[in-house]
Amino acid sequence: MSRRVVGVTLDNLEQLPLRCRRCVYWEVAFYLKTQAEEYGETEVEKEAWVSSVLLEWGSCGRIVYSDKLPVGFVLYAPPTAVPRASAFPTSPPSPDAVLLTGFHVLPEFRGGGLGRMLVQAVAKDLTRRGVKAIEAFGDARPDEDEQTCVVPADFLLRVGFKTVRQHPRWPRLRLELRSAISWKEDVEAALERLLGTVTVSTASPALQR
Repeated sequence: MSRRVVGVTLDNLEQLPLRCRRCVYWEVAFYLKTQAEEYGETEVEKEAWVSSVLLEWGSCGRIVYSDKLPVGFVLYAPPTAVPRASAFPTSPPSPDAVLLTGFHVLPEFRGGGLGRMLVQAVAKDLTRRGVKAIEAFGDARPDEDEQTCVVPADFLLRVGFKTVRQHPRWPRLRLELRSAISWKEDVEAALERLLGTVTVSTASPALQR
């Protein structure tokens, strides 16, 4: 069974679960969300949000596939592009961070590392773009109601996030990212050490002879 992760675009947005395509919990202000739901326009609002972020900021989501089946997704954007970001008791997100918003893995595919794979894909994308951190509002009690638009805090902690502002229900968590420059320097240093080791090991037999 092969797994792959691709960027969210307007062409593949329809591969998100229907309920998620129609959810604008993060993408519009509360009063606009109520209005969009009343008139059945949430799917249009979702597409408009993705289109706007793609044009003004760049890649804002990832979809993970198991073989050819889309089984999970994640969306992310600067806090200024996420109206709901200001509505939590642990707001606001840090200005140097990108906010993780929509996140979902099909229930039958959970527990197999796909959630971690999505977070790693986001981290890789943002590191290359020079972003310092990812932040997310977590749900510390996800089993209390039907709220599924906020990522369980326990999951975020398991994949490397740290709590930066405590709250009994809505903690804010942060995952630090290494800059693209330091990442490149570390890779080059590792290659240099590796090549140095190879040079010494190949030269030793000749010296012994």
